[in-house]
Amino acid sequence: MVEITHLPGLAPYAETLAAMEARAGAIAAGTAEEALWFLEHPALYTAGTSAQPEDLVDARFPVHVAGRGGQYTYHGPGQRVVYAMLDLNKRGRDVRQFVCNLENWVMATLAEFNVKGERRTGRVGVWVVRPERQGLDGKPAEDKIAAIGVKLRRWVSFHGISINLEPDLSHFDGIVPCGIRDHGVTSLVDLGLPVTMADLDAALLATFPRFFP
Repeated sequence: MVEITHLPGLAPYAETLAAMEARAGAIAAGTAEEALWFLEHPALYTAGTSAQPEDLVDARFPVHVAGRGGQYTYHGPGQRVVYAMLDLNKRGRDVRQFVCNLENWVMATLAEFNVKGERRTGRVGVWVVRPERQGLDGKPAEDKIAAIGVKLRRWVSFHGISINLEPDLSHFDGIVPCGIRDHGVTSLVDLGLPVTMADLDAALLATFPRFFP
């Protein structure tokens, strides 16, 4: 059984991170159920374990060291963050497959809104093709719509995914998101879809059991 929690308001980063790590520890100890936390953060940047100093272009918001894999990313209002505390001792100790399942979950969720999310070799996260624009390589532009960053401790995951519903996309300008300089960032509303956070949450919950039974 996976416990589902929606955190109200804008969840403060440091306190939420500490609570998430404590919950992951309790899951590993067998004293708590697996959990998904649905939340939004105030505007901030997080630095993963591979973050490069030059990718912090303009520290206009607080910068937090996240401890997860990956580089710099942005969190803020209008972006759905889901922290996934899942026990891979029970689900198979395969980190690569676990990350693949997270990507598949995001892509299936986007498909509920007729958005085709795709993987790209060498680029973390989920991407959408923008045929109306041309990229630097002359091909259709590609924008990132979702980020994935996880950490495991005693084979229990924490951190998770973030999907851009309607964040202020200019806030991403303060960093090089995930170290990718030649591609942009988008959101469901930026793609012209009048999706609400409740709609997105319903799609996430409906598709989750397909990949994490």
